[in-house]
Amino acid sequence: MATPSRKATTPASQAPKRVLPRETPSEIPSKRKSSGPSTLPPASLLPVPLQSSGPFVEGSIVRIAMENFLTYDICEVSPGPHLNMIIGANGTGKSSIVCAICLGLAGKPAFMGRADKVGFFVKRGCSKGVVEIELFKASGNLVITREIDVAKNQSFWFINKKATTQKIVEEQIAALNIQVGNLCQFLPQDKVGEFAKLSKIELLEATEKSIGPPEMHKYHCELKNFREKEKQLETSCKEKTDYLEKMIQRNERYKQDVQRFYERKRHLDLIEMLEAKRPWVEYENVRQEYEEVKQARDHVKEQVRKLKEGQGPLTLRIEETDEQRHVLEARIKEKAVDIKEASQKCKQKQDALERKDKHIEELQQALRVKQNEEQDRQRRINNTRKMIEDLQNELKNTENSENLQPQIDAITNDLRQVQDEKASCEGEIIDKRRERETLEKEQKSIQGHIIRFDNLMNLKEEKLRQKHRDTYDAVLWLRKNRDKFKQRVCEPIMLTINMKDNRNAKYIENHIPSNDLRAFVFESQEDMEVFLKEVHDNKKLKVNAVIAPKNSYADKAPSRSLNELKQYGFFSYLRELFDAPDPVMSYLCSQYHIHEVPVGTERTRERIERVIKETRLRQIYTAEEKYVVKTSFYSNKLISSNTSLKVAQFLTVTVDLEQRRHLEEQLKEVHRKLQAVDSGLTALRETNKHLELKDNELRQKKKELLERKTKKRQLEQKISSKLGSLKLMEQDTCNLEEEERKANAKIKEINIQKAKLVTELTNLVKVCAALHMQKVDLILQITTVISEKNKLESDHSAASSQIRVTEQRYVELDENRQRLLQKCKELMKRARQVCNLGAEQTVPQEYQTQVPTIPNGHSSSPPMAFQDLPNTLDEIDALLIEERSRASCFTGLNPAIVQEYTKREEEIEQLTEELKRKRVELDKYRENISQVKERWLNPLKELVEKINEKFSNFFSSMQCAGEVDLHAENEEDYDKYGIRIRVKFRSNTQLHELTPHHQSGGERSVSTMLYLMALQELNRCPFRVVDEINQGMDPINERRVFEMVVNTACKENTSQYFFITPKLLQNLPYSEKMTVLFVYNGPHMLEPNRWNLKAFQRRRRRITFTQPSQ
Repeated sequence: MATPSRKATTPASQAPKRVLPRETPSEIPSKRKSSGPSTLPPASLLPVPLQSSGPFVEGSIVRIAMENFLTYDICEVSPGPHLNMIIGANGTGKSSIVCAICLGLAGKPAFMGRADKVGFFVKRGCSKGVVEIELFKASGNLVITREIDVAKNQSFWFINKKATTQKIVEEQIAALNIQVGNLCQFLPQDKVGEFAKLSKIELLEATEKSIGPPEMHKYHCELKNFREKEKQLETSCKEKTDYLEKMIQRNERYKQDVQRFYERKRHLDLIEMLEAKRPWVEYENVRQEYEEVKQARDHVKEQVRKLKEGQGPLTLRIEETDEQRHVLEARIKEKAVDIKEASQKCKQKQDALERKDKHIEELQQALRVKQNEEQDRQRRINNTRKMIEDLQNELKNTENSENLQPQIDAITNDLRQVQDEKASCEGEIIDKRRERETLEKEQKSIQGHIIRFDNLMNLKEEKLRQKHRDTYDAVLWLRKNRDKFKQRVCEPIMLTINMKDNRNAKYIENHIPSNDLRAFVFESQEDMEVFLKEVHDNKKLKVNAVIAPKNSYADKAPSRSLNELKQYGFFSYLRELFDAPDPVMSYLCSQYHIHEVPVGTERTRERIERVIKETRLRQIYTAEEKYVVKTSFYSNKLISSNTSLKVAQFLTVTVDLEQRRHLEEQLKEVHRKLQAVDSGLTALRETNKHLELKDNELRQKKKELLERKTKKRQLEQKISSKLGSLKLMEQDTCNLEEEERKANAKIKEINIQKAKLVTELTNLVKVCAALHMQKVDLILQITTVISEKNKLESDHSAASSQIRVTEQRYVELDENRQRLLQKCKELMKRARQVCNLGAEQTVPQEYQTQVPTIPNGHSSSPPMAFQDLPNTLDEIDALLIEERSRASCFTGLNPAIVQEYTKREEEIEQLTEELKRKRVELDKYRENISQVKERWLNPLKELVEKINEKFSNFFSSMQCAGEVDLHAENEEDYDKYGIRIRVKFRSNTQLHELTPHHQSGGERSVSTMLYLMALQELNRCPFRVVDEINQGMDPINERRVFEMVVNTACKENTSQYFFITPKLLQNLPYSEKMTVLFVYNGPHMLEPNRWNLKAFQRRRRRITFTQPSQ
């Protein structure tokens, strides 16, 4: 059972008792382990609130009552107004009282560090727990009750026995300046270590809330908010200013394009106005034309009427003359028949005369033909005789053909010999060509084999490039710069090694490390340095290089003959599995002893222990494993280790370099033979060309001799042919005189017949002439009649024609009038459509220039003020062309740019206004910051100075040093202000900031306690709770701190102080104003209602008084 006590005792004497404020005991009730949880309601369980003012300050705890809370069944604690020391062994329930204070005053369960749910604070096995706190108030104590429901993990709140909400409870507690979540006021056991972990900023905030004026923390929060808003406004102003400048610059770039766009728009507007006026001008022109056509139509209509009235008399006279014409026409027809008959007879006579004339002409023409034929025959006879004479002369000059035959035979023999030589030469050329084709095929075959070898080498190089790009680049550089080296330089070993059997590549790759497989091999140190300087230093390539031994190891014999090892399954040494250049082979033999390492089979692995023991080889390869044998330095025993062989990656591609060199030699030999064949072909072609020329010359000579031999025979044949022709022409003769006499006799007889026909024709002509004279007289008569009729008909026709023309003109004018009327209507409709006017809609007077009238009686109004525009179509069209040309000059203009420009102008204006408002708001915040800062910072500095004074005094009294100051890295960063505690516990050290790591646990506890004590006298909070803070202190510091706590907390006008500790040192000083509360715990504790401290004291005194008499 826990028992509170209102007395402070020392080993020497007992302090006087302090008068309790009421008769009820102020001791802590027991926690009964044997009794069950109480279920009494708070109203019946808890006492009536205290109303006494006494020495308590406003908000101090007058009473704490618990039911089914943690370790307690029912317990009530009545603390004193000053220092309350709660003492008890560990586990008795001291911290349970602290938890009751925290939870009863609306604290969060997690703040205690025990549990995060309030239901866990109810005693195990109970469904409900109750905590009741009575706070002192001058106007009447405040009783706050919290009922905890375990099942729902909920709390029910009461103030002075009336149900309420947690928010109202928190408001009432905050009004009394109680902050159970502030470590400067409420420091539970599990949070003692966290105080030292508080940052300077958190410590300042806790201190402000704990001892500062109520408005101090409020001002600080306002300052932080104002400063945050100020930063946001400054950032916003800067961003908006930058953005505004960019937008202005961007608009400046597009300003000229926008001006050009609006200039183009002005031209387009003028074009639109001109296009709007043009229909009105067209309409007015057509209307005027319509009026003119209408007047002309009416005039023509009157003319038609007058012409029809004057046409009647002419019709009667035309009918009379027509009858006279018919009579005369009948008489003329009779005379025409007579004249026709006489004319036919004359025609017959004339035809007979013409036939006679034609016969005479034919006779004369036949005579002339015979005369011409005779003249032609004589001319041909003369020509033939002359040709015969010329041929005979040429025949005399031609030599005898028998003299040419020997020459022809000699040339024929020479020609036959040349052709034989030519055939032989051409045969040799064909043989050479076949030989050349054979060599070319052989050359292509060898080149194909070499290309396949090169492809295999390229495959190895591609693997090198993929795995080791730097080494590959170095290989390319080496191939281009081999002239820089004095001695032989071998490419990476993996490229120069050529496996004899791909299956054995795994042995070489497992034996030679990867770094050496991609290493360049040099014979000279100087060459290697040149190479590394260029490739490694200059080109920054990561490559490896090695030097072959000066004395070659390539042909060094193994220490054991392979025949000795074949009995163990060995078939070769590593060196015999591949080919490589001498420097590479020498290096590998020297470095990796490949001439000493044998390669075995599966049979070797099966008897490996025997092989190792008998051969004592250092390295052995079996089919799939590598064995390394060593001799122990201590026991001289053989130790072997085996590893599985890795799969080969680089050396699986085999290139037979010896075969490739052999192919290159074959290629060179073939090339040499091709050159020899080409030289032979050139010589044979020259010889063949010479023989061809000689053959042509001999053929030409033979041809000329043959022509000379046949020429005489041809001449004799021509002369014979010409003589025959001459004889035929001389035999074909004609008697021209006889033919001429016969022709003249026939012509004379025909002329007599012609004279008779002429006489008959003359008589017929006279008869025909008389008939013609009669007919002419009749024709003259009818002509007079017809002339008169024609004149009348002409006059009538002219009148009719004039009437028709006038009527046609009337029709045309009327049709034109109708067309113009329709056109006027259409133009008026189109003009109104262009100007967006309805049929009955009028236009404001300021846009009108005239009000034309449509022929149908409707009035119209031009839609715009066109008085400043041209009034003719030509002028309008000319101006339209000019404006369209000007508008077309403005190319490349994007309306989106103008929209963007206009939108950006609006944004610029809005941004400017917004920026102005932001700056005004920023100035306002700065002014507020200045005002609030003055109200906050000066009192804060004074407060910190007071804390520092008391804190320093406390440390000085302990022969240590400590100080508290207001720390800020930047005066304007109000959220970075903090309280810095610096302490020094040894004289030979400097002041160090209080941190969780620099000081020991006891030093942190002392510093924390002294800081809380420094706040005690300045404190405006009604109470402070510190739970087991002295646990880590050494006895000296604990004694000093206890004295300070007693002295400080027991002063007048100080707030209530709860100091919880499981132990105390001996001979500590106590004060009459202290209240010591002892907490006991055990299975045999009294019931709370049976606990009477005064009765126990009286009993104790009686026992004490009776002891001396005994």
